[in-house]
Amino acid sequence: MSAGITNGQAARFRVRVADRRVVAEDVVTVDLAPVGDAPLPSWEAGAHIDVEVAPGTERQYSLVATTPEGHWRVAVLREHDGRGGSVAVHEGFAVGHEVVVGGPRNHFGFDASRPAVFVAGGIGITPISAMVAAAETAGTPWELHYAGRSRAGMAFARELHEAHPDRVTVVAGDEGGRLDVTGLLAGPRDAIVYCCGPRRLMDAVEAAAAHWPTDSVRIERFEPAADVDAPGEAFAVELAVTGETLTVPADRSVLDVAEEAGVFVLSSCREGTCGTCETPVLEGTVDHRDTVLSPAEQADDRTMMICVSRAASGCRKLVLEL
Repeated sequence: MSAGITNGQAARFRVRVADRRVVAEDVVTVDLAPVGDAPLPSWEAGAHIDVEVAPGTERQYSLVATTPEGHWRVAVLREHDGRGGSVAVHEGFAVGHEVVVGGPRNHFGFDASRPAVFVAGGIGITPISAMVAAAETAGTPWELHYAGRSRAGMAFARELHEAHPDRVTVVAGDEGGRLDVTGLLAGPRDAIVYCCGPRRLMDAVEAAAAHWPTDSVRIERFEPAADVDAPGEAFAVELAVTGETLTVPADRSVLDVAEEAGVFVLSSCREGTCGTCETPVLEGTVDHRDTVLSPAEQADDRTMMICVSRAASGCRKLVLEL
């Protein structure tokens, strides 16, 4: 992954639902059109947007395509045991409905200069499908391995396989299929592995490709890290722009403290998954608890997600570009 938009650079604007279609069991695509004359911003494969699914509630959805009309397309899985965001989309986003969105931003960039091995699980196909299109346009060698619980619930599976039968493998659990991640990634190649899907699949891909060269595995996660709520220590944060120094208690985030002090900070998920609150780090070492930055980017300590990440143990002060 590559560091994306830092805090304060993402646009927020209104769009309207131009079309809505059921594309698989519990999956709908929603086409979003601009409100007004200005066209929607351009984006690259792997990008996502923040969608205000209800007042004060935002969710992140990967962009699938730009339609011939210049509209953005996202695909949303109805999560029956979720927190209600996807239900709000399925039940409330009728044609003509207006909604506020933010972005686009991209921490899951596609590199067309190297062959691609795409691994998708369930609704994780959304950013991967855009990458497939980008690879085709660029002439990049690629292959897709797409797994799901049932073929009926696998959005875009039929279209992708029919268009590229020699490059697309569809593995459906209800048909007895199981994706052999270890075998697939046993031997390193001059390729990049791109993976999005359930946590178990992404963890398996990272483990199976641990012997691959650095920066050869790129993961898109929209779930918080397991240690996001781990105990922390109090530390100081110096705001380089204002010169103010704030104290961050052990049980509060940098984002909470900054907002309380009247600092304007763009934020969305507050779980370290979306990248909205990404902030440059000028001094100090960070205990990174996000699922946005790659291990290499976290090791660089050049930026952090201030909604969850903290000063590392023993680091008494961070200097941030706020």
